[in-house]
Amino acid sequence: MSDKALEIENLYVSINKSIILKDINLNLDKNDFLAIIGPNGGGKSTLLKTILNLIRPDKGNISVFGKNPKEALNIIGYLPQNTFFDLNFPINVFNVTLMGRYNGLFKNYTQNDRKAVINALDEVSMLEYKDRQISELSGGQMQRVFIARALAREPELLLLDEPTASVDPKMQKSFYELLLKLKEKMTIILVTHDVGVVCEYVDKIACLNHILFYHGIPEGSADAIGKTYNCPIDIIGHGIPHRVFKKHE
Repeated sequence: MSDKALEIENLYVSINKSIILKDINLNLDKNDFLAIIGPNGGGKSTLLKTILNLIRPDKGNISVFGKNPKEALNIIGYLPQNTFFDLNFPINVFNVTLMGRYNGLFKNYTQNDRKAVINALDEVSMLEYKDRQISELSGGQMQRVFIARALAREPELLLLDEPTASVDPKMQKSFYELLLKLKEKMTIILVTHDVGVVCEYVDKIACLNHILFYHGIPEGSADAIGKTYNCPIDIIGHGIPHRVFKKHE
């Protein structure tokens, strides 16, 4: 298996004849923790979905630990931006997490699947809630369960799309500390609007507005990030800022 967790070369993606991603190049090593920041509509979610083989690129190459995206699906965990879940549906935490081991119709879950679920719930400190109905959890607890569902696949690459958008600000610190612990076992790509997180937790940052402007080690201050990207940052902090970036020039 390749030592490179992710290699993207000259990637172009268009949707409905509109170019969303243009000439994207990115390399990540094993156990890297990358934050992708940028304006709404800049292609951040599209990039994650392309890595997942949910969107096919017009041209370019993607390699995940030396495999193409389709072959690498079993080593990628994914938490989408919007997780639609009917809270009235009678299902407990264990079975929600077990969905992460889904491997097609008419294939029964195995003992290994159930063991992976136990390990994932323990990893996110939710094992004691395994028999609780999902509707009885707080927003922060529910998000941990959805992370556990992604971890149940035992991924080597974890993709997170705005994972704290619905989490109480008080819970965000423990959530990001969880990600730091997970980073010891896997590579993480985090799409976020929380610029403060970029300075405090991640190893590398990238700014995406159809073109990937930069990736590397954060400078350690929001002011430095603004200068690096030539895109002024108006509101910084936990939660959703009113405006993060102006258009790149």
